[in-house]
Amino acid sequence: MKQNLKSLRDLAERGEPLTWLTCYDFSLASALNQTDLDMILVGDSGGMVSLGYQDTVPVTMEEMLLLTKAVRRGATDKFIVGDMPKGSYEISDSEAIENAMRFVKEAGCDAVKLEGAGPMTRRVNAIANSGIPVIGHIGLTPQSSASFGGYRVVGKSKEEESRLLEDALSLQEAGAFGVLLEAVPPKVSRTITERVNFLTFGIGAGQFTHGQLLILHDLLGLYPNFRPKFAKCYIPDALKELIAELSQVEDLVKHGRSSRKDGIFRLTVIAVNQYINEVKAKTFPTEEYSYVPKNPA
Repeated sequence: MKQNLKSLRDLAERGEPLTWLTCYDFSLASALNQTDLDMILVGDSGGMVSLGYQDTVPVTMEEMLLLTKAVRRGATDKFIVGDMPKGSYEISDSEAIENAMRFVKEAGCDAVKLEGAGPMTRRVNAIANSGIPVIGHIGLTPQSSASFGGYRVVGKSKEEESRLLEDALSLQEAGAFGVLLEAVPPKVSRTITERVNFLTFGIGAGQFTHGQLLILHDLLGLYPNFRPKFAKCYIPDALKELIAELSQVEDLVKHGRSSRKDGIFRLTVIAVNQYINEVKAKTFPTEEYSYVPKNPA
């Protein structure tokens, strides 16, 4: 069953963590469509893992639409969030609405995500008032990381912690239905989740949010350049399960031709299901995959 805003909120109210993964192409989207994953983000991180850029800054609106259309074709039954790339929403409310509307009308998105608070709350409000659901994104915001010291944990100081809470509350007031907290200490994300009245999602923000997000290419070990501390690769355990399945098959060639459950597609489904099960059971993320201060106060 495809999720919607009400069903996502209902799950969170029942205390069931929401599961969210990125995706950027038809084949992997088709694999995700065979799982119980709650949401898909077509992130501008696709510029790095699929298009080969060094960071997310060069990604264009046209590239994002191309990736998102492919994901929608493969994941027909999933709630899809389109990630608004740098330069697609900052200039004006009208341009922000126009580009958000393209995600919905041309690519079939159910919602959009954009980075930042402060001045960007006006853009959130404008898009939300146009009838498009919006998720905010605070903490480490890759599109503007150069302005606050590069890729680093945000929220270690009292000042940053207070600012994050203020930003989350301002996004809520602007009409966002949720916020993504990236690279934020678990203690801070817990405080924010307890203080706001909308959905919180974490990527590298510990277990105290309503939902978890990972980059699919990190989960599958597909991105060779680096892997952040909070990302878990599920392939070793998934491979054991696939090998056990295939050991029961008499004719692997016939099995592969008839079912296509002998390769990367099936391995992806298994790995994603393991991720879903761990998030739902609240066994991921552990401290090993969180930014926990070594000497907490």
